[in-house]
Amino acid sequence: MKYNPNIHHRRSIRLPGYDYSQPGAYFVTICIWQRQCLLGDIEEQNMLLSRYGEVVKFNWFNLKTVYPHIELDSFVIMPNHIHGIIIIKNQDKRHGLSEIVRGFKTFSSSRINQLRRVSGIQVWQRGYYEHIIRDETTFAKIQQYIINNPYKWETDEMYPSKKFSNSQRINIKLDSKNLLLMNLRS
Repeated sequence: MKYNPNIHHRRSIRLPGYDYSQPGAYFVTICIWQRQCLLGDIEEQNMLLSRYGEVVKFNWFNLKTVYPHIELDSFVIMPNHIHGIIIIKNQDKRHGLSEIVRGFKTFSSSRINQLRRVSGIQVWQRGYYEHIIRDETTFAKIQQYIINNPYKWETDEMYPSKKFSNSQRINIKLDSKNLLLMNLRS
């Protein structure tokens, strides 16, 4: 569905008036489109990366090359999202947090779609979650959250449900008039 400002009311989670290009630490969460488990699987509390997960890993760590004014801290790839800490070391008005995240999403999406042999297919959800890390205590808590995320996968709010709704059907086109509906069940 195309965005219509009269019926869609997107609320920004950004702190009004805050300059996201200024030095500081930022916790980000970026989700895969429709929370598909595209990046791998968790088995026995260990994340096993798919080839798309490997692309994401490469592009995350390559951010330091593309944006030399940043450092990367704790990071985890989950089956359908990532968490990471980006530290902007010095003010560079050209590359604030949103530009860095946009670059990451663009670079990784292009390569994933190249591997899929498709173009223009959405990989990441629109936007991302961010939190400004303001002190060492919060920094340490977020680091622990990131590190422990694979151990808590089955209780994670992004863990795929065992039950599927009607909106999670697969439509298979048989011919120009017929559709076969298949419900996904575990």
